[in-house]
Amino acid sequence: MTKPPRSKPLLRDIEAPIRSKPRRKRNPAQPQLLFDPMPDRVEPALALLKAHPPRGDQWSWELKWDGYRLAVHIEPQGVRILTRGGHDWTHRFPEIAEAALALGPATMIIDGEAVVLDDEGRSDFGLLQQSLGASGKAAGNRASDAILYAFDLIYLDGHDLRGVEYRSRRHLLEDTLTEKDGAIRLSERFDADPAVLLENVCRLGLEGIVGKHLDQPYRSGRTGDWVKVKCVESEAFMVVGYEQSAASPTGFASLALAAYRRDELVHVGNVGTGFKEAEMTRLRKILDKLRWKRRQPPVANAEKADIVWVEPTLIAEIEFRAWTGDGKLRHASYKGLRERQDNADVYKLD
Repeated sequence: MTKPPRSKPLLRDIEAPIRSKPRRKRNPAQPQLLFDPMPDRVEPALALLKAHPPRGDQWSWELKWDGYRLAVHIEPQGVRILTRGGHDWTHRFPEIAEAALALGPATMIIDGEAVVLDDEGRSDFGLLQQSLGASGKAAGNRASDAILYAFDLIYLDGHDLRGVEYRSRRHLLEDTLTEKDGAIRLSERFDADPAVLLENVCRLGLEGIVGKHLDQPYRSGRTGDWVKVKCVESEAFMVVGYEQSAASPTGFASLALAAYRRDELVHVGNVGTGFKEAEMTRLRKILDKLRWKRRQPPVANAEKADIVWVEPTLIAEIEFRAWTGDGKLRHASYKGLRERQDNADVYKLD
């Protein structure tokens, strides 16, 4: 009977010894985490505007909320609520911060939108702006009636999820958020034809819909992984002046608006509707303190000589229907001021 061949040694003396991979140092601020340290801040993923929803079953659809984009950091030291521009607004959303603490002791970064709902349950940017006191002397107020609709999970218990596809991040988010009536709620997904969904959303007077590619990781900026389709256009524009009103000496007839073309501000028309009398009076007082003192106006293609030009400081959220052939807003309506420190994305012309 032949003997079986002798097995070869797995390691020979002449071969280099095997060493384990060096262990990454723990983050001293998060001693219990063995894996990825929590990012101090993540630049948000942004939705690319589309005229029509893309086709295919690789997209997940939800409502477009009308509020402030926030990232909620739940850390061992406590909760931080950061705006899109990276400013700490934890003190301005106390109920959201309290709800975030209740989600601990897990560490996580939740991506979502803070909104205030109207009587019909629709998000209303004007109500949120009033709650925060974004214009006038009340700036810095707390929005105690705000709700965060969470729609993504960027980090969870030592794992940076930015490299994970959206379908898995969404699954983890749904497992994490089980409260339906609290200050932090899950932004609902809709398994429906996006064209039919958009039609119903617009009929109900909502903002629009957002689609997210199920197979893509979390990438900052407008990459096309997220898309938005709006019922009515709504963008942020710089206030660069006002037309005086003969009927209201303490108000104005309209605000002059501008957008960026590269680094230059370009006049894109005026807005004269959507103002309440008290808001108009308050805005006029602010604008009179910002009067433009130079000879040339602060914008290119300034056509009207009767505009009182002001320093481009205020950013207004404007709803409009379309663009005219000469590059002006059609049927514009004022919704409220955005705060400069929130790093509002002033509209950029192609």
